[in-house]
Amino acid sequence: MSKPDETSRLRPATQMVHGGTMRSGFGETSEALFLTQGFVYPTAEAAEARFKGEEPGYVYSRYANPTTRMFEERMMALEGAEDARATASGMAAISTALQCAVKAGDHVVAARALFGSCRYIIETVLGRAGVACTLVDGRDLDQWRAAVRPETKLFFLESPTNPTLELVDIRAVADIAHAAGAVLVVDNVFATPLQQKPLELGADVVVYSATKHIDGQGRCLGGVILSSKEWIEKNVQDFFRHTGPSLSPFNAWTLLKGLETLPLRVAQQTSNAARLADVFAASPKVASVIYPGRADHPQAELVKRQMSGGSTLLAIDLAGGKEAAFRFSNALQIVKISNNLGDAKSLITHPATTTHKSLTDEARAELGIGPGLLRLSVGIEDVEDLVEDIARALAAA
Repeated sequence: MSKPDETSRLRPATQMVHGGTMRSGFGETSEALFLTQGFVYPTAEAAEARFKGEEPGYVYSRYANPTTRMFEERMMALEGAEDARATASGMAAISTALQCAVKAGDHVVAARALFGSCRYIIETVLGRAGVACTLVDGRDLDQWRAAVRPETKLFFLESPTNPTLELVDIRAVADIAHAAGAVLVVDNVFATPLQQKPLELGADVVVYSATKHIDGQGRCLGGVILSSKEWIEKNVQDFFRHTGPSLSPFNAWTLLKGLETLPLRVAQQTSNAARLADVFAASPKVASVIYPGRADHPQAELVKRQMSGGSTLLAIDLAGGKEAAFRFSNALQIVKISNNLGDAKSLITHPATTTHKSLTDEARAELGIGPGLLRLSVGIEDVEDLVEDIARALAAA
């Protein structure tokens, strides 16, 4: 097979079409799909050399696969990372990135505003392994500093947060982490790699649920971990090989197809989200609108410094609480009720009863997840149809 094209000098939209492409001797236009578990060797000596790492090549698809590597290479080009490992889901990426870097006796500091499953990994899975954790208000830099201990090895955050779209100052938190000798891992799924570059802001590791915007069409699960070659080889490689969170080649191929249209979809979704945020802000039935692209976002100045777009998601708090939120959701015709996000279709969910239901009432209140809060992931539909759909649903609410 030919080597991946050099795309580091190209702009993102071009990288998403051409990055990491490897062609077989057939010269196929679309990326080849290698649905194979294993690989054969010309000689026993070649097999020995490949297992020793003395000869390049593939040995088993749980370790690496040509189609999966194309996806990793394309994500590396987009993110500006030296290396990557693709995983079976976004949570596989997060759990691998966190577990592979710490051991019993270590300490982790994490922003408290996290997806429910991320909180479970931080508080429960790592806790069972003897890793202590401290949750902080990610917006408060003093809390990050105060949480540091001699045994602190890792910081973890998502920005913007799920579902209230708070921001964390990535550069400032990275400085605090590095001063403590810790690594900063950032979940960048809400911003997408097009609207925020955590590695450029000082983060050491970036993780994505590729299920979201990268696929963007509701087809498959996937995830990816991106970092320096040194960090991947030191921390991820053996953990990854032995625990088996690898991405299937078919899903990798599907995600490659999704990346080709990622810039087009994110641009349309962001434009639509900004328009809908204005519609919600004008309604007396909406107590508040949270959208990073609006001047009234509590961290608008940080948004301008850290992000190049306003996000494809927004949060609204209906004045009538849970009952109004349910009436509004049930009255929607175009927007569908689903806990997924980043899709070409507009999707809405009630976090208190879905994505964050496992949190206590106190924890939800602390994060601003009230009974009237809805998270809207905006799709690529005609924005006027979305405006009309929302107007009908607001009348019902």
